[in-house]
Amino acid sequence: MALDAAPLAFIAAAPPVATAPPSHASTSAPRRIGGTASVAATALAVGAVVGRGSVARRATAVKKKGVRVVEGKEIPWNLFSPKAPYKGSCVSKETITTKTALVNWETCHVIMDHGGKVPYIEGQSIGVIAPGPDKKGETPAKIRLYSIASSSPGDDESNKTVSLVVKRVVEVSGKGWCEYSNVPQGQDAEFPDAEKVYRGVCSSHICDMNAGDDVMITGPTGAEMLLPEDPEANMIFMATGTGIAPFRSHLRHLFHDKVSKGNFKGVAWLFLGVPYSESLLYDEEWKEMQAEFPDQFRYDYAVSCEEKCEKNKINGEMWVQHKMMQHSDDLWDLVKDPKTHVYMCGLKGMESGFAECFQERVEAEGMVYAEFLKKMKKDKRYHVEVY
Repeated sequence: MALDAAPLAFIAAAPPVATAPPSHASTSAPRRIGGTASVAATALAVGAVVGRGSVARRATAVKKKGVRVVEGKEIPWNLFSPKAPYKGSCVSKETITTKTALVNWETCHVIMDHGGKVPYIEGQSIGVIAPGPDKKGETPAKIRLYSIASSSPGDDESNKTVSLVVKRVVEVSGKGWCEYSNVPQGQDAEFPDAEKVYRGVCSSHICDMNAGDDVMITGPTGAEMLLPEDPEANMIFMATGTGIAPFRSHLRHLFHDKVSKGNFKGVAWLFLGVPYSESLLYDEEWKEMQAEFPDQFRYDYAVSCEEKCEKNKINGEMWVQHKMMQHSDDLWDLVKDPKTHVYMCGLKGMESGFAECFQERVEAEGMVYAEFLKKMKKDKRYHVEVY
């Protein structure tokens, strides 16, 4: 998930009156994580178990370059900076959506080789520096952060690759929002008649990559979306579009990778919102995981432009929170469980959507929603990365 990628299907209604608005991720404390070995031990030790507790005990409190201590545990942190990025290469790029009525329909899955030099853990992000120029004319372009879509061993489990899921940002006047233009009028091959066309600089750089192309990588960074220590923890994942990235990272660690599969004893439930069925991401992977772990993994989709929902008083579309309302009894039991962590990644409206789902439930049990949410945050089981 990148800050310049704007997935649809979760534009939440405002939270009910008399509820204090939830805090955003930027104002919340770092979240609970599993311990990791020091960066010097390389990524081979990263992700060995769900909680990684045994690795944590080997961590030290000594401040080291390329390491941050979060809640007493070491994680890799900014091993490579914008001024000194790592020069990796593209292994492969695949378009994983099919064309729809939207101008920005294309989403790509890109695998990059970091040679084992950029270890990361599930839930972190890396930066990519495009050659530019960006919309301000700067060369190279400013760094763009992307949530990592692979678990720490990488899609090939070699500990030498990192994967991103990137929406190609395209804005066209007369076809939705378009404030800037970085294509001379009449010269865009796809939209030659448009007055203004803006193509995201870094997203285009990534989505245009071919195998063997260089890519400048920074990071890793981020501690908001990391997995909990407890292998019996439950997880509710709420995503829109490319906000699926950290949850694919988590889910491959929990249900796919040889080094970690089978260690997780809790329940994981994914809700993904997209505008069209053609926009669904990693559907086959979710099917395989659910077939192998039917008692531990569930997933549901909210396809906003194809499904209707009477509970949506704004435009009648099915958004993520409305899909969740269809399973409100089961979800409320999970949300109340002190072992359950709630994760949101995507559009900013997710937090008010969560309130829309559960405020009445909270108040029906004699609690105040703002206090209930405050307690979730204090217990470090409310994880938000939205824009």
